[in-house]
Amino acid sequence: MGRPAGPGVSAVLLTPGAGSGRSHPGLVAIEAALAPLPVERMDFPYRRAGRRAPDRAPKLVAAVVEGADALARRTEVAPERLVLGGRSMGGRICSMAVAEGLPAAGLVLVAYPLHPPGRPERLRVAHLPALALPCLFLSGTRDPFATPAELEQATATIPGPVTHVWFDGAGHELKRADEEVATAVSAWVAGLAPVAVGPPD
Repeated sequence: MGRPAGPGVSAVLLTPGAGSGRSHPGLVAIEAALAPLPVERMDFPYRRAGRRAPDRAPKLVAAVVEGADALARRTEVAPERLVLGGRSMGGRICSMAVAEGLPAAGLVLVAYPLHPPGRPERLRVAHLPALALPCLFLSGTRDPFATPAELEQATATIPGPVTHVWFDGAGHELKRADEEVATAVSAWVAGLAPVAVGPPD
């Protein structure tokens, strides 16, 4: 049984990394830890079409916007009460969607891919200063996509409150840490402050 959600959260949308789908064990574990909070684990269009190569970022962002809208309508809650996020590429795309104006109560970013392995000069950080909302980053200390120092330096540009959870010795896949990741996500979501969503109907 998961912990109760924070008063500002009504549902969660989770997205997978580039090489996996909605059934990734890490996403399943997060959903279980958040129960009974409604959680939607979505696949990106390329995955649903049976293709291995991800679409370009604008199409992926559009899919997140569509998925968040569908979840808000299905659960009959304001979009501002959704937490968005996911693993690696999925979390990055969710953060880009929010930076472009998609409302959310918070972002959960598991193994955020700050740069391609071995290419620290190719930072994916241009949108981070537009994230004026709570952000949770969960990363291994040996992730080739972002060292702790690199990630902390990059996330210092985020105006919203940032929480880092580190998994000592873990790489990008966070192997054998699914339950610990899920527990940390559940605790963070439970602690989110209320958000202003306007008068009730």
